[in-house]
Amino acid sequence: MQWKRRIALWSGAILVALAAILFAKASNWAYALFQRILAHGSWIPLLITPVVFGLLAWATEGRLRATRGSGIPQVIATMHIEDEGFRERMLALPIAACKMLLTLIALTVGASIGREGPTVHVGAGLFYSLGRRFGFTDPKAASRFILAGGAAGIAAAFNTPLAGVVFAIEELAGTFEHRFSGLLLTAVIVGGVVSLGIMGNYSYFGEVRASLVLGHAWLAVLLCGVICGLLGGLFARLILLSRNGPLAMVGRLRARWPVLFAAGCGLALAVIGVLSHNSVYGTGYDQARAFVQEASTTPGESFGIVKLLANVVSYWAGIPGGIFSPALAVGAGLGHNIAHLLPHAPEAAVVLLGMSAYLSGVTGAPLTSAVIAMELTDNQDMVIPIMAACLLARAAASIFSPTPVYKDFAERMVRDFERLQEEKSVNESESQVLPAPLKKP
Repeated sequence: MQWKRRIALWSGAILVALAAILFAKASNWAYALFQRILAHGSWIPLLITPVVFGLLAWATEGRLRATRGSGIPQVIATMHIEDEGFRERMLALPIAACKMLLTLIALTVGASIGREGPTVHVGAGLFYSLGRRFGFTDPKAASRFILAGGAAGIAAAFNTPLAGVVFAIEELAGTFEHRFSGLLLTAVIVGGVVSLGIMGNYSYFGEVRASLVLGHAWLAVLLCGVICGLLGGLFARLILLSRNGPLAMVGRLRARWPVLFAAGCGLALAVIGVLSHNSVYGTGYDQARAFVQEASTTPGESFGIVKLLANVVSYWAGIPGGIFSPALAVGAGLGHNIAHLLPHAPEAAVVLLGMSAYLSGVTGAPLTSAVIAMELTDNQDMVIPIMAACLLARAAASIFSPTPVYKDFAERMVRDFERLQEEKSVNESESQVLPAPLKKP
């Protein structure tokens, strides 16, 4: 059994790393195709984006409903619900394959989404299916495979092995057991070796050698933590579509006319794209890299806010796609704006603080956000300022979003499942109580 477990882990980690690399290459190709389409006219998204958004909403109404959104809430929900049928619906290999395909289609029409959340979903699905094939059908064992798959997914997506482990502990599991450590480390290390061998040793945003002196550091930490944290919490509240208040009406419209609503979101995204000179489409990777590397050409002063709006309407559409990369892009844009208030502080350092603080505000995971920001830029000089900004941002974000966004979505899935189970048990009990129909003489 020990060797079967090792073989399953090694095989799963290799498959997840290969899937993540393939997904990353395909995502770049899909967005490059959109850029070529866009070169023929900035008005083209006004026609194609609403249509494809509507088709994606229609395609995910039935059996493919589990492919909607980022995929991380689905993984968290399967960690808490040990029902085999529920896990199969959320993590089956066809779901993972369709998740990748539909995300690529969305990127081909300029959706403001990321691929990292879907990669976590795919990684968990691959590990879960592989574990079952090797005979690990016990619910507790399956939970460990799901957790390891999610960790390998985020590590392979960003090439950030430490962030993969921290993300699994802080976001997916919410706790840590010593029995998880070997699974997590094995999955992340093997996947990291495969990624390193194919892609080489690289930093997602390139190497950033930025630092802050003590006085400037804490002023930048305060501004980035509060401003980016508040806006991150506001974004989380907007996409959660609470059942009470003004956002409840948006949720009811989406539930009643999902296809038309998604098409309307696609049109809104295209309008934002036209007004922003086509800067808000896609993951936002190029724009964030331009800010953090202090490139001579950047998207502009309004990028942070308009990208935030583009992220909201893309997520409201209910199509497959994550929020990690777009959130980093928004944070970079906001950090660029805040840097103008601190002329004596290095701009790249403030952008890095804004990026990590906004991500912390959105996800409610300050430790993961800090580690990701440091690994993405290969920067260890700003460990303390980044962690302080992330903690401050999480506190500020709780004003709008007390529960972390992924956890909130996952809790809704758990409640829906429990309600369906209760209704099913009530119907079964009623059918047993009802007397048998009388036979005609």
